[in-house]
Amino acid sequence: MTLTTDPNQFKFSEQIQVRWTDLDPLYHVNNSIYIQYFEIARGRYMLEAAPTWDWQKDMFLLANINCNYLKELKIATPDTRCWVRTKEMGNKSFILEYMITTNGTEIHTLGTSTQVMFDTKARKTIAMPQWLKDELIAYEKENSIIIK
Repeated sequence: MTLTTDPNQFKFSEQIQVRWTDLDPLYHVNNSIYIQYFEIARGRYMLEAAPTWDWQKDMFLLANINCNYLKELKIATPDTRCWVRTKEMGNKSFILEYMITTNGTEIHTLGTSTQVMFDTKARKTIAMPQWLKDELIAYEKENSIIIK
């Protein structure tokens, strides 16, 4: 899967504050923290891209998450952002794509996560609701989501 490296292909980004506790002994962000940055941005993205989402009712599980580390990220680097977009949608799942940048152009990390819709009462996977597909398609740039 080819990952997007152009911030102009993303509509959503979340400012990330790098904390001292995010650093490892080499004084750059520890590899595990990037997944937390993805999680923070994913939550905010879903609130914006799918405004009718009911977190008490509708749920997804993470089936897969990938992170490609390209360049170290340090605490004092200005304008650290995590970009998120819906890359692909299937019957029961959707793939989000992430990019962490600084200064608007320097790419530090690329990643993806696969979310699978889940019925918490029946404890099984379910089809993506049509309203969710519609909201994600309406939010993203025209024809930018791969539909499977």
